[in-house]
Amino acid sequence: MTSKTASSLSLFDMALVKPALWGAFAKLSPRVQWRNPVMFIVYIGSILTTLLWVHALSFPGDTGMPPAFVLAITIWLWFTVLFANFAEALAEGRSKAQAASLRGLRKDTWAKKLKEPHHGAAFLPEQAPNLRKGDVVLVETGDVIPLDGEVIEGVASVDESAITGESAPVVRESGGDFSAVTGGTRVLSDWLVVRISVNPGESFLDRMIGMVESAKRHKTPNEIALTILLVALTIVFLMVTVTLLPFSVFSVSAMGTGSVVSLTALVALLVCLIPTTIGGLLSAVGVAGMSRMMQANVIATSGRAVEAAGDVDVLLLDKTGTITHGNRQASAFVPAPGVTAERLSRAALLSSLPDETPEGRSIVELARRGGTDDSAVDGAHFVPFTAQTRMSGVDLPAAPNSLDVGPVALRKGAVEAVRKHVEALGGRMAPEVLRAADEVSRRGSTPLAVAEGNRALGVVELKDIVKTGIQSRFAELRAMGIKTVMITGDNKLTAAAIAAEAGVDDFLAEATPEDKLALIRQYQAEGRLVAMTGDGTNDAPALAQADVAVAMGSGTQAAKEAGNMVDLDSNPTKLLEVVETGKALLMTRGSLTTFSIANDVAKYFAIIPAIFVSTYPQLGALNVMQLASPSSAILSAVIFNALVIVFLIPLALKGVRYRPVGAAALLRRNLAIYGLGGLVVPFIGIKLIDWLLVAVHLV
Repeated sequence: MTSKTASSLSLFDMALVKPALWGAFAKLSPRVQWRNPVMFIVYIGSILTTLLWVHALSFPGDTGMPPAFVLAITIWLWFTVLFANFAEALAEGRSKAQAASLRGLRKDTWAKKLKEPHHGAAFLPEQAPNLRKGDVVLVETGDVIPLDGEVIEGVASVDESAITGESAPVVRESGGDFSAVTGGTRVLSDWLVVRISVNPGESFLDRMIGMVESAKRHKTPNEIALTILLVALTIVFLMVTVTLLPFSVFSVSAMGTGSVVSLTALVALLVCLIPTTIGGLLSAVGVAGMSRMMQANVIATSGRAVEAAGDVDVLLLDKTGTITHGNRQASAFVPAPGVTAERLSRAALLSSLPDETPEGRSIVELARRGGTDDSAVDGAHFVPFTAQTRMSGVDLPAAPNSLDVGPVALRKGAVEAVRKHVEALGGRMAPEVLRAADEVSRRGSTPLAVAEGNRALGVVELKDIVKTGIQSRFAELRAMGIKTVMITGDNKLTAAAIAAEAGVDDFLAEATPEDKLALIRQYQAEGRLVAMTGDGTNDAPALAQADVAVAMGSGTQAAKEAGNMVDLDSNPTKLLEVVETGKALLMTRGSLTTFSIANDVAKYFAIIPAIFVSTYPQLGALNVMQLASPSSAILSAVIFNALVIVFLIPLALKGVRYRPVGAAALLRRNLAIYGLGGLVVPFIGIKLIDWLLVAVHLV
């Protein structure tokens, strides 16, 4: 995809850094700052110390602190705010760069628009911006499809690399789930007649740009909960800090020694104690999560969808294309006793002619390779395949010399569906046919029954292959506590065989759209979060119900509108990557929160002794880092508090590496790395900064 050019930019590429630097200063507006309560406290503290510095210059003896020291604290407090703004602006910049590259895909093209019906089937030139929903256009070899639409006639090879990044062309044709075309793609061969399904400005590409540009998104539930926690901690530390001033006044008065703590030192203490690290990076983590989805060629409509992906504990996966390669092909005809192979083959061929699915076409191809006559029958009425009936067929008129008094109904489809059809006509499925279907199912293949009137003629075997390595992926998901459920239209025996081979936890066989919807609601009623993929109009109800719904970019418009994510690669296995990206987002947020809270400990040992040691000399024992002086200790802690945000920006934007382990193991790892690291690193960092300040004689 062209947008990958943007997403492949290095983290600190100047094309991203320069706008982010300007954005950091632009975000100093109070209207922006107040949206982040933690950083707003730092923002107010920066303004206050700025005023204290001006006062120190005017009245040097009143503040109790040298103007140079107050200025140093002020500069680093402003840096703390700017670094947090820079992190968010850099994350937004990556999204804007992706949107800019997508915007470059839009082209003002000419289209061949169908004239009014009463003028005949003539196509006249028309500019794409003048097209409207419902218009019909002709696109031929070399033409760019002007807007999103549905193919109503023709079959063509289409280059969708501008959208999906895949160089291999795809086939688009009328009917079925591969009739949707996207504006901006190019026809490589043949022609299509397309009915436009959107107005200008409402196309899939326009929505993609809008989604990517939505960096200023609504906060997700987990983000809101974490913000409330951070605000609560900030309020606690604010109240503690405020009480220290009267306490210091009382202590100096009672002890008769020392000096009252300065306002500059109290502001520095407050800023160092509140969770500024995660507060400054929280928004950037959320924006970066959506950006990482984009890098995976998945467009998320909101940060809520990305976050929900991390909390998912049930995955509904279509068998075809996800667990298996999806190229089920007819491999054999198994006739019933007393039925010739030629009769079964011809019935299967004729009943499959109106079936536009790949399976139906493979049956036609297998029969034709065997020399079966496929000549049309005058007066035949074809019955197309639907997800509801799970059958296709043809009603043939009675032959002139036949004893039949009515037409002959040929049907091909799922064994259970054909059995019900036969019984509805007063017949009965032969036990030999049912046994043959069971035997095909036990081999992991899919049986389809063929009937002529109220008699089953036999079974067609369809073969599919489980993807290599899919078992280990499901084992990883199981270790994370995620249940996998395979969805298939196959009968229970076939579904059970494939499920056992693939290693899924459960399966839903002979699934209809209603069954999928009911299953999702059942899991949600148990308090579980459900994710699924889909590409067809019949998937739309289930996609709309699922908590995480990934629609295929090659799917129908209804599926895309029902989902809250769109996979541009149209790869059903991408759902696994979506879940991993969502979990990485939650892991990143949790890791940074752990580090942010843990690194406050070192600042206690740096600042508390520094501001009270003149009154209580015994507190000098807490100066475990042996910092040079009180002013050096305070300034070192403030500088470290600002710089740690810069050093953690790459982690916030790239995310913590995903590891498919259980929640308990993740917690232990999180505490060991980011909890222990948050305790140890600040001691080292503050001491190094103190050495540097002393070495250059700044304190």
